[in-house]
Amino acid sequence: MDIATIGGLILGVAMVAMGIIIGGVGVGIYIDIPSILIVLGGSFAGLMVSNPLPRILGVMKYVRHAIQVPNYEVEKTITTLVNFSERARREGLLALEDDIEEVEDEFLKNGIQLVVDGTDPELIKSILYNDVGQLEERHAVGIKIFDDWGALTPAFGMIGTLIGLIAMLANLDDPDAIGSGMATALITTLYGSFLANLLFIPFKNKLEDRDKAERLSRDIMIEGILSIQAGDNPNILKYKLISFLEPAKRKEMLDVMMQE
Repeated sequence: MDIATIGGLILGVAMVAMGIIIGGVGVGIYIDIPSILIVLGGSFAGLMVSNPLPRILGVMKYVRHAIQVPNYEVEKTITTLVNFSERARREGLLALEDDIEEVEDEFLKNGIQLVVDGTDPELIKSILYNDVGQLEERHAVGIKIFDDWGALTPAFGMIGTLIGLIAMLANLDDPDAIGSGMATALITTLYGSFLANLLFIPFKNKLEDRDKAERLSRDIMIEGILSIQAGDNPNILKYKLISFLEPAKRKEMLDVMMQE
């Protein structure tokens, strides 16, 4: 689980609830069923209109992807590629076939297998980058879901505001109706803004971060695979792959590799 995501959601709800309680007007006044129906129901309906049904049915898959922390083991990948490079320089590319089954990542395993099979470098590059392109398209689906939802909830909050104002203006001679209409008008705006800015937009941003992290892992693998096939010096490959990392991690990785 991503502690930042879960903790942020809990903290956000807690801070808003605390603000309401400290305000002294009571929590009950902020609970309005018609407003919930307008904002949540309406925005979800808009989401259904703008996206294919299979995408909507798979929304929980994207939620899980946002709240789980993936471990791409980039440092382990770099070490594996450097070791493969050293063995390939000593024993030839065919020697890597013995180690392929030990590779857990399917993308890396397939790439090394293509090298062992003697596939043309340009074809390997095309296959691997096509795989990455498909990966990014799958990620873009989840990002679009929450981007759409983050845009729709404030819009339906505004629709709820208009509904409340119309109800209020239609019953100016009834004080109770004016109060009810005004409550619906304001609370729907609150719900729409709250859901968009604490849930849907942050989920979209989190999925974008997940996409960048996995893309970085794939870029390192592709660089390593192509360098192994080209017969690059393992030491050069090591520095080339470490350059993908953040400066602090580069030094840490170099220190570890120097000790081995």
